[in-house]
Amino acid sequence: MVIKYTKHFLDKMENLFAASEYILRYEKGNFKSGYCVLKETKIVIINKYFPIEGKINALIEIINELNLDPKDFKEKSNQDFLNELRQTTLKF
Repeated sequence: MVIKYTKHFLDKMENLFAASEYILRYEKGNFKSGYCVLKETKIVIINKYFPIEGKINALIEIINELNLDPKDFKEKSNQDFLNELRQTTLKF
């Protein structure tokens, strides 16, 4: 999948989290990698001062780390989008 570093692509990722059981928040903080995952309370916190590229990359890393199941999403578009994102590898 080609990653587009646009506001629209970020919105699609945010909608994916909204449809999941995790709460996505943007907060200021001193996160080493730009995000923090609180698994017990199912909250994902992204550094709000990250540029769009950093937010998208962090969300892709988190999605791969959380192992979200496409079957947990009601909408087919979210299932397809998640499947595409899971096949995406970030190259630094």
